[in-house]
Amino acid sequence: MSDTPETTEVATGVVETQGPAFTDLGLPSTLLRVLDEMGYKKPSPIQEQSIPPLLEGKDVLGLAQTGTGKTAAFALPILARTDAASRTPQVLVLAPTRELA
Repeated sequence: MSDTPETTEVATGVVETQGPAFTDLGLPSTLLRVLDEMGYKKPSPIQEQSIPPLLEGKDVLGLAQTGTGKTAAFALPILARTDAASRTPQVLVLAPTRELA
């Protein structure tokens, strides 16, 4: 990563039924298996647009309506990039309100 990370902005609204599957976004097989077991087949637009750049380590500013999958859009790449064997902090999540925490 460079000192000045590239930022990707994504904005979307309604969940669409067409588009790529989670398997097309570059997520590891362990996460894909869990998504499949939970019944998730197609990413929402915010997930489709944000997961690939986040997996590359880029900063992303995402804007989407409530219920469109923003939490998974950011959490899935975090889980994919986290080393479970490491005993040092790897992720900092800031939540502006107690409800979002």
